[in-house]
Amino acid sequence: MISDERVRELRIIAAKIRETIVTMLTRAGSGHTAGPLGMADIFAAFYFHILRHDPKNPAWEERDRLILSSGHTVPVRYAAMAHAGYFPVEECLTLRAFGSRLQGHPERERLPGLETTSGPLGSGLSQASGYALGARMDKKTFHIFCIMSDGEQDAGNTWEAAMFAGKNKLSNLIAVIDRNNIQIGGMTEAVMPLEPLREKYEAFGWHVLETDGNDIRAFVESIEEAGGKKDKPTLIIAHTIPGKGVPDIEFDYRWHGKAPQRNEAQKFLKELRTLHGKITSEHQ
Repeated sequence: MISDERVRELRIIAAKIRETIVTMLTRAGSGHTAGPLGMADIFAAFYFHILRHDPKNPAWEERDRLILSSGHTVPVRYAAMAHAGYFPVEECLTLRAFGSRLQGHPERERLPGLETTSGPLGSGLSQASGYALGARMDKKTFHIFCIMSDGEQDAGNTWEAAMFAGKNKLSNLIAVIDRNNIQIGGMTEAVMPLEPLREKYEAFGWHVLETDGNDIRAFVESIEEAGGKKDKPTLIIAHTIPGKGVPDIEFDYRWHGKAPQRNEAQKFLKELRTLHGKITSEHQ
């Protein structure tokens, strides 16, 4: 059971992550805004509460593996890793720069702490499922987490992996779908309807939970329940608000793959810092 104090601490960290995301995207002049802002609470929970990991020893053999299938949302991962101590926060300002370790899609061999290189959507669950089976064969006790977007459920190889994981009862695998209802071409249910999403995964032998991905307590409790499942993989459908924290862009699919201009960033950061201040005052 996560304490109220710990939840408040994680909310403050998530607020810092959101500010870093806007700053780094503005400096880069390109990238994805809505998804990363929506997932800041999830990544704060992962890097500061859920994962077994060591920023000073990223290759630690017994670490949990976090595979980011939706590689375009990597700004939130870079920001979380920086605040967790994997590299200086200032390095986030090199996002997408030539020669930077922080490319627009994560590259495993560039930055310690990344488990996979991801770009083509739909590959992450296959990678995570194979990793989970291998870990079980090697009698390893760590968990494999896989974060997917909802839009990439359009990709056929996602469902091949879902069948594989269900058939092999990969209970060491916990997948998370960022259910923010947007993709680059519009709302998901207009582009390619996904519902009934829960029932589809259940039909393939998964234990499925649904939660509010912007409620850190609810998300952590879902992860805790998933960790206790011993006979099948678990999927957490995490309902999030794309663009969370910046009211002007929340639920606006046009911000899926768009970075703020400097004048927009000033307004966004002001709103985020106001939110940060409110959370901090609650903490005191």
